[in-house]
Amino acid sequence: MEVTEIDTFDHAILAALSVDGRISITALSRKIGLSKTPCQARIKRLEAAGFITGYRAIINPIKLGLSHVAFVEVKLSDTRDKALTAFNTGVLAIKEIEQCHMIAGSFDYLLKVRTQNITDYRHVMGEKISTLPHVSMTSTFVAMEAVKEGHI
Repeated sequence: MEVTEIDTFDHAILAALSVDGRISITALSRKIGLSKTPCQARIKRLEAAGFITGYRAIINPIKLGLSHVAFVEVKLSDTRDKALTAFNTGVLAIKEIEQCHMIAGSFDYLLKVRTQNITDYRHVMGEKISTLPHVSMTSTFVAMEAVKEGHI
């Protein structure tokens, strides 16, 4: 059974799980005002329909010494499918790239890059990002403070 629409209970379940993926069924059902059995059934249905794609620990990158964040605009020399695929494959191999988004605008991609410091970032930029297939230009913006980060 495919879920095409979700109701207020489903939204409440998703909101609660996005804050605490380890919440017990008892606590979750109490929080959203639904008994345990229908709550469990809704979670299973939301998982099967792809609304919930998994559960994981959220790691604090600052505790790992990864406090330097830079956003990089990337312009490619070629934007045909084969070139985009080559670039995308290369991005996946660079662990310092935390996020990569194709953009409709004056550049092609926006990367979020996380490193320990500016020296490490310079190495990642010079030795990894700049050497990705079809990169013709980059522009870096260093984040001074994260005002909001996280998931839905």
